Amino acid sequence: MKRRIAIVTGASRLKGIGKAICIELAKKNIDIFFTYWTNYDNEMPWKVNTNEPQLIKKEILDYGVNCASLELDLTKANATESLLTEVEQTLGHPSILVNNATYSTSTDIDNFTALDLDKHYNLNVKATTLLTIAFIRRFKHSKGGRIINITSGQSLGEMSNEIAYAITKGAIETLTKTISQKIAAQGITINAVNPGPTDTGWMDEQLYADLKKRFPMNRVGQPNDAARLISFLCSEEGEWITGQIIHSEGGFQR
Repeated sequence: MKRRIAIVTGASRLKGIGKAICIELAKKNIDIFFTYWTNYDNEMPWKVNTNEPQLIKKEILDYGVNCASLELDLTKANATESLLTEVEQTLGHPSILVNNATYSTSTDIDNFTALDLDKHYNLNVKATTLLTIAFIRRFKHSKGGRIINITSGQSLGEMSNEIAYAITKGAIETLTKTISQKIAAQGITINAVNPGPTDTGWMDEQLYADLKKRFPMNRVGQPNDAARLISFLCSEEGEWITGQIIHSEGGFQR
């Protein structure tokens, strides 16, 4: 029996949510095609070692599934169609898409620029939407289609220091709800997952301590927390859930 194939975008770091998603899906005997873009990670404070994507691929292969990867700037023209063609030629027709890639920098009223907004829009809205639509159009299965978008709880409270990020990721919540009814008859579900503050390497010690106090379970979210939920949504057992924004953040108090 053929294994299912999942596309996971933005899986470049060993400590990232993208990597955790790949591993959880591989545990379910799902073949993985992941993308990464190290230029973005190296612009951020956390950085990334050049061999991390290769180490992620090796770990996925250790689960006995097929795995391929591609370094790709999803904001470039025709990137989404090129990606899907590469997946089909390398592994086959995918049934799962996890839109994990994101662009996020601090933008408040004092430092907000049009360029910042364009950078957030081009990945968080434009590329994610185009990849989602292309995935749906090229879907070759009668059922089992899954699309998972990653959000950050924009609808739950203000994010005044991340204006461009908040408004562009908020658009993806709207996309998730808007197309869920249309694609259900094709055997495709679509949901968005908000993992809440997750320890993926971006927190300094003080921020980690401050956030920890706001979790009633007395710990900060870990990448596996989000990955396990996404794995369930991608499973056969998750087929009745669609059009939902799921806030899986351990009771985090804003």
